[in-house]
Amino acid sequence: MPRVLIVDDDQEVQSTMASLLSRQDIPHHLARDMVSTRKALQQTAYDLILLDVGLPDGNGLDLLPEIKALENSPEVIILTGRGDSEGAELAIEGGVWDYLLKPSSIKEIKLSISRALKYRQQKESARPRALDLSGVVGSSPAMHSCYDLLACAAGSDSNILITGETGVGKELMARTIHANSSRSGHPFIVVDCAGITDSLVESTLFGHCRGAFTGALADHTGLISQAHQGTLFLDELGDLPLAIQKSLLRVLQERKFRPVGSSREQKSDFRLMAATNRDLETMVSEGTFRNDLYFRIKTMHMHLPPLRDRVQDIRPLAMHFVDELCARSGIASKGLGADFLETLEAYHWPGNVRELCNVIEQALVACAGETNLYSMHLPKEIRIKVTRSRLERNTPAGSRQDSSIKTENASHTSLSELFDFKSYKQECEKKYLQCLLQKYPGNVPAMLRLSGLSRSHFYTLLKKYDLDS
Repeated sequence: MPRVLIVDDDQEVQSTMASLLSRQDIPHHLARDMVSTRKALQQTAYDLILLDVGLPDGNGLDLLPEIKALENSPEVIILTGRGDSEGAELAIEGGVWDYLLKPSSIKEIKLSISRALKYRQQKESARPRALDLSGVVGSSPAMHSCYDLLACAAGSDSNILITGETGVGKELMARTIHANSSRSGHPFIVVDCAGITDSLVESTLFGHCRGAFTGALADHTGLISQAHQGTLFLDELGDLPLAIQKSLLRVLQERKFRPVGSSREQKSDFRLMAATNRDLETMVSEGTFRNDLYFRIKTMHMHLPPLRDRVQDIRPLAMHFVDELCARSGIASKGLGADFLETLEAYHWPGNVRELCNVIEQALVACAGETNLYSMHLPKEIRIKVTRSRLERNTPAGSRQDSSIKTENASHTSLSELFDFKSYKQECEKKYLQCLLQKYPGNVPAMLRLSGLSRSHFYTLLKKYDLDS
């Protein structure tokens, strides 16, 4: 039987929902605040949560990331009397099943619950086979959602766009999807869009015939043809010349292409994956990337989180790289000192997983014949940055100026100047956005990275406070 958790501080609502579920013989439990909800989720695996937004100790929407990080996470139906477009957007971005306003009719609520549980049952029966995650390391909540999407992508033949900062492992994720797909026995062809010149892009992708241009001494098979029945992976898609994007769009639509210098079209049955660290939405608005190609490629979208947002994965990644590099060098594996791991976890990792692997290799070289790795073996620049960061955190607030928050013209609002908590919160939000706009003028991607806001939520707040990005 499905299990349902009712989260609401209104006893009348709790009683109504409990009665509705009891009449359908659906087991259920009650929670009235954030604390009791977290406790219930630790003790029991639920299939569905009826979640209120306005809880006594916080906003129910703040629980969504924790709920979605759970293994086999439950479906969520928001049932709130504080409905607003911004909250609905956040809820849908958080993966909720439905967003209902109080008072909703019993019939509407019952129908939503029935559909959610039916969807849950179908999803359970269609659960994909176990994935081969060889080489992919990470069990943080941020990675769990990626694994769920990986499973969906492996069972599909749709185009997929993988985004994320440099060094997060976009190609590794693409290879893992390919290895778990029905095309795993066929080629995985990589196209480095940033590494080929504009004049050779067409020849590289489509191939060419002998004599098609100076230096074409023989027929050449293009990468699209080589990817037949397999996967074509376009790395650094944002660097693809605008002139080639139109030709690529036609290939994606018809799976046909013409080699340079040939009058005959050829066919290739391939699955397309693409990756980029650039903001394609901004490039589309600037006219440097085709809108139709962007939506054609983005049938599925996976965003890989930066390493600084999944600190829990640094330790297992470090152990994985140490074992792998030691085995490759034919030396005994090294132990990892506590200070070594603490330093790794305290570092910001602008180069992400790729930088971590490189730093581990440098530490192994510095370690030489010693049996354990210590912080002393890490590059000096990393140790210096970590030490500075610790010193800044331990310095009393009154003895330094926080340049990221305080600005010359920022005024400080006292509680006495405000009428209630909501007004004070709004004033703080507005001040934060003003500081953000001043620190990164016109650089929306940087503001999104620092604030952690989604693009839609960011623009909603700017509109709310009449600010211009």
